[in-house]
Amino acid sequence: MSLELRKKTWQPWEMLKLSEWKDSGIAWIGEIPAEWNTRKLKYCTDFIQEKYNNALGDLSYIGLENVVSGSGKFIETESQYDKMQSLVFQKGDILFGKLRPYLAKVYQCTEQGCCSGEFCVIRPHDTYDIRYFWNLLISSGFIDTVNFSTYGAKMPRANADFIRNIYIPLPPLPEQRRIAAFLDEKCAHIDAIIEKTRASIDEYKKLKQAIITRAVTKGLRQGRKMKDSGIAWIGEIPQEWEARRIKTLFQLRDERNSLPLEQVNLISLYTDKGVMQHSDIEKTTGNKASHADGYKKVYQNDIVVNIILCWMGAIGRSDYDGVTSPAYDVYIPSEEIDSRFYHHYFRTSGFSGDCYKRGKGIMAMRWRTYSDQFRDIRIVMPPLTEQREILAYLDAKTAAIDRLIAKKEQLIAEMQSCKKSLIYEVVTGKREVL
Repeated sequence: MSLELRKKTWQPWEMLKLSEWKDSGIAWIGEIPAEWNTRKLKYCTDFIQEKYNNALGDLSYIGLENVVSGSGKFIETESQYDKMQSLVFQKGDILFGKLRPYLAKVYQCTEQGCCSGEFCVIRPHDTYDIRYFWNLLISSGFIDTVNFSTYGAKMPRANADFIRNIYIPLPPLPEQRRIAAFLDEKCAHIDAIIEKTRASIDEYKKLKQAIITRAVTKGLRQGRKMKDSGIAWIGEIPQEWEARRIKTLFQLRDERNSLPLEQVNLISLYTDKGVMQHSDIEKTTGNKASHADGYKKVYQNDIVVNIILCWMGAIGRSDYDGVTSPAYDVYIPSEEIDSRFYHHYFRTSGFSGDCYKRGKGIMAMRWRTYSDQFRDIRIVMPPLTEQREILAYLDAKTAAIDRLIAKKEQLIAEMQSCKKSLIYEVVTGKREVL
């Protein structure tokens, strides 16, 4: 989106403060219009504690995993739950996630159902506008206030009594309705831009994957003689290439760590990011290992394989020396190959399919491709000079696409920040809806 278009988009929302103001006395709210009040949430809502029973029949279920954080959107998942431990909700109730980092998982129910006990089921009184309350509960100020009350080290959660006793801003009912209508319209506009931008990112990612797959399975040189690879998803390959089993090109490494955690570089593998150092990801995830005893050693250029998720692309080359979970397999590349080439090859959807075919398990998320099965998979092997030719091409192509994706992700971040600010400022009266 151009800067000019962005200014045009936001200009109507820059509303002036027209009311007289007073201090609410509540830190997260600050000043409010003089005609507004504040009350504790418990005096405006009921927190429903009705448990599911068989007499209610087959109700639909909502878990924390079903709600998109900050948006109130519902997504389908294969939820595992004990329905007898579920809370029952009615149409119009608001579900508020108590478990951090899911506090922004707030959902307005469209029908009767049951939900995880990690939600508060909140039912605003009839004298208030439900949509105003929904926007209030997803506002950054309210979420941050709840976040201060969380307790527990491993799975921090909020206290329902604390939530009930939070003071909230209360405009007159007609203004609640104006605010709700205004935010529904403006947030829908923002969400549409975000969804369009995400769709564009998905297209760029598909293009990137197509470029990689074509390059690592067919090469870059045109007009060459081809031959059958014997690999179903690839078909023909250049005459000069070979098809080899992984075990002829990679040796399984099984060196174990005996050093204490503070003396090693801890490494993990992610489906979307590849191999990452914990020191780089702890800042964003907060995840920390408690020890590194028996972890497997990894060296630069090794290939790390998650035996459970390799069929989903959880394979990658390491840029680092370090140690990783004993649940991963680590492979040493032979001198005939460049492991950077196979970092790309192993993360194609075609190779993921081969991992799935060779694996076994009782369900998708427990599907394992063990080392014997993995090492028996046939892969292509271009001459080393051509592998590096392909890598130079992919470095340039993928970097250009990654820059475009980064710009679009920055736009999404800006739009989300604007939406967050807009909701907070409107529900607390900082921006007046006319």
